[in-house]
Amino acid sequence: MAIKPILFNTEMVLAILDGRKTCTRRICKDANEYTVPDMEFYNADKRTYAVHNFADKEQMEQLSTAERTCPICPGDILYVRETWEHFDCCCCEGDEHGNCYQEPQQNVLNKSYGCYMYRATDEIYGDARWHPSIHMPKEAARIWLKVTDVRVERLQEITEEQACMEGTDPWDEACYENNGWHPTFSDPDSGGDPNMIDGFHKLWDSTINKSDIDRYGWGANPWVWVIEFERCKKPEEDKRCD
Repeated sequence: MAIKPILFNTEMVLAILDGRKTCTRRICKDANEYTVPDMEFYNADKRTYAVHNFADKEQMEQLSTAERTCPICPGDILYVRETWEHFDCCCCEGDEHGNCYQEPQQNVLNKSYGCYMYRATDEIYGDARWHPSIHMPKEAARIWLKVTDVRVERLQEITEEQACMEGTDPWDEACYENNGWHPTFSDPDSGGDPNMIDGFHKLWDSTINKSDIDRYGWGANPWVWVIEFERCKKPEEDKRCD
């Protein structure tokens, strides 16, 4: 078992906290870098892929093989990096009795005592500024995940069930754009049934830089790592290191 960080944006943090997100897809960048037409890509096992690149069909001995394994394995523990801030005790308003809402924690950056705050669920005041998730220390993590399954597949192989597991919002208008009008017997004024794959399509493209959309967007159908997880407590061995 290894303990590793994983980044999520504010929307996905909320989905995890709500119990709507138990899966994430991450780009297999190495796999998508291969552009030679004569390339065979197959799933060697649940978390390894191999690429056979024939430089010349007439010269089979010139076969080169690249094998890659997902850096995250089943059983690994992930701590979520999210947008955060450390609020010093002297700045915290606390409750009506002046008591802090949380047990004061020492800021690993400047050693001051206070509370870690998170953009997904908290508000900050005064001169406080949110820190990007990439700079969040492990000591500030409040969400811990245990990896239950890892596999590699094409992005568009996602199913309706998997799109739900990705935290797709069933109320997002994208889930209804291409699904027509499906009134029900009990409610003839109801709208269409949500198409979760359409919603995930929009969600995925919103996370890709515009400059990379042709390579890694939904339409490019890139190879992705599919990482399934469940919420867990902070590992005891990690607690002893705090």
